[in-house]
Amino acid sequence: MRLNLAARIGVWSAHHRKTAVFGWLLFVVLATGIGGASGMVDMSESENGAGDSARAAQILEDAGLTRPAGEMVMVSGQGAGDWRAAAADLRTAVHRTGAAQNLAEPVPSKDGKDALITFDMKGDAATSADRVQPVIDAVAGVRAHRPDVKIYQFGEASAGKQLSDLLSSDLRTAEFTAVPLALGILLVAFGAVVAALLPVGLALTACMAAFGLLSLASHQLHLFQTTYSVMFLMGFAVGVDYCLFYLRRERDERAAGHDAETALRIAAATSGRAVLVSGLTVMVAMAGMFLSGLMLFKGFALATIMVVFIAMLGSVTVLPALLSWLGDRIDAGRVPLLNSRGRRGARQSGAVAGKLLRPVLARPAFFAVGAVVVLLALAAPALGMKTESLGLEKQFGSSSELSVAYRHIAQTFPGGPAPANVVVKAADIGSPGVRKALATFEEASDKVTVHQRQNVAEIEVPLPGGRADLTKLREDRVPAAFEGTGATAYVTGDLAGSVDFTGQLKHGIVPVFAFITAVTFLLMLFCFRSYVIAVTSVLLNLLSVAAAYGVMVAVFQHGWGASLIGSEKVGAIESWLPLFVLVVLFGLSMDYHVFVVSRIREAHDRGMTTRAAVDEGIRRTAGAVTGAAVIMVAVFSVFGTLSMQDMQQMGVGLAVAVLLDATVVRMVLLPAVMTLLGERNWRTPKGGSRLPEAEHGEERRVAAGV
Repeated sequence: MRLNLAARIGVWSAHHRKTAVFGWLLFVVLATGIGGASGMVDMSESENGAGDSARAAQILEDAGLTRPAGEMVMVSGQGAGDWRAAAADLRTAVHRTGAAQNLAEPVPSKDGKDALITFDMKGDAATSADRVQPVIDAVAGVRAHRPDVKIYQFGEASAGKQLSDLLSSDLRTAEFTAVPLALGILLVAFGAVVAALLPVGLALTACMAAFGLLSLASHQLHLFQTTYSVMFLMGFAVGVDYCLFYLRRERDERAAGHDAETALRIAAATSGRAVLVSGLTVMVAMAGMFLSGLMLFKGFALATIMVVFIAMLGSVTVLPALLSWLGDRIDAGRVPLLNSRGRRGARQSGAVAGKLLRPVLARPAFFAVGAVVVLLALAAPALGMKTESLGLEKQFGSSSELSVAYRHIAQTFPGGPAPANVVVKAADIGSPGVRKALATFEEASDKVTVHQRQNVAEIEVPLPGGRADLTKLREDRVPAAFEGTGATAYVTGDLAGSVDFTGQLKHGIVPVFAFITAVTFLLMLFCFRSYVIAVTSVLLNLLSVAAAYGVMVAVFQHGWGASLIGSEKVGAIESWLPLFVLVVLFGLSMDYHVFVVSRIREAHDRGMTTRAAVDEGIRRTAGAVTGAAVIMVAVFSVFGTLSMQDMQQMGVGLAVAVLLDATVVRMVLLPAVMTLLGERNWRTPKGGSRLPEAEHGEERRVAAGV
């Protein structure tokens, strides 16, 4: 009997249960332990940037000049000068902490009702968030004892601490919400505790192993803080789905009358193969992020590839070993009502799918056009998409204490919270030409700091006019001052970094898009030996992505319905999300596409017409696709309820895309288009007969033992 790779792996695992199971557990324990001991290495400011802002950060790092984390506290009174006593108390309290340096005198506002106190945190700015709590407590103490004034604090260290606390809290929330939610859905789907625990357990152990390996890898490729959240999001959803596909097929074959060994062989040869193809597609699609030119996406690529590979490996090795060992005990812990529903689930799902499919297959042109119109209508808002690197004040929400402080300080002292920093490097920073250039900024009341020994200077320039002032600074003031001096000058800062990062993304998305579309086409061509299926796969994915973009823009940029999910309008989409969502959705959509089209191809290879094969393939996969989609939507939706704005946008975007992909695309558009194309779906391109044969008729051959 000739079996494909997935079937051979499944059969080996079933025959070597102890080796597969204990090997997996040993791998997870070692990876988690070693990775936890090594710790994660965060990327530096220059590594996380792009363009001139990254070059400026690199100059400072090469010179050993680490800018201290700046903090500012504003005191507001009802009348002019009412702030003086509280300001004096603040300076004393902050000084006593021993954590601050360069504590400046209060600077009054134009109307005299407010004053701004600035200072720097001692030590490395990268770890300032770990040391800022005494300062926060000192400010809070003065605020409590001075109810006659309002006190606002904002700075790199205090914002960094809140960000770190929120990320940790959000990840715990995601874990403790997504896991029980997925378990509940699986319990309803299977009606048995053991069957429900199996996919969740394998997905969690895959994530644990990936976390450990990623920590080790971070010593070579430094990572951004949110990378672990992205890894868990992808790993848990994909891990549960892969196990669900495999387990559902095994149970279906048992229900069809096959013995346990034959059912497992069929599941390994069919769903196991679909898992391998899907996992490979996801990983290759994720690799496209390496072409973005940004280290952030290289970290995302590494993390997602790693966790998907481990989840895929567990699904085709340890899962068949456990299924073979458990046998009928897979139904242990039956919940009476749910168990009867679980046993009827596949048939009921198929019956419901059949009723929904009947009009689609009867009028395929009408439903194909209707589905495309719906998706394009949802995608329409994306035409006005605006992206930016959301500042911390937008990430935390407009009502958070940090955001309120930022707004008040920015309104009273324009340009204060987020000034630009001009970094100047020269062979001799003290040469007459460079000194004259620096003097022009000093005359404009900009803060100039010269590092004589390193031949580097820093100029802090307020940007009350925002992007317009930044453009003027970069295109007019800096070139006019330093032209002909032999010095190089780059502008960095929060706004400059956001502009440079977004600019790099606009260039980087083109090669990434070209890569993943080409890879998707080639993988589908290899899998099904049909250029028609390969082209339709790409087009359907593009429609799903476009619809997801449109919903994200409508909700978060325009604020339509944002309050319904506990979010708010922020006027833009986080700059890294469009590229990330594009890559992830191209990969994840293959979960359903490969699984569904493989079953359609199986039916067609048994001699059915395309219309009949579409009907059977959709009905036979309806239960698994529905269950997998519900789990993915549930997991992604959990991220849509977290505190951070970028996590909300990512969760909602992915949840909507998967929902549309599993319903409008897979249940309406795909069957309608394949019915319209008929036998043209299976056209092999010229020379395609030389492609390796990717079998789709394993079920009947395995069952027959040939």
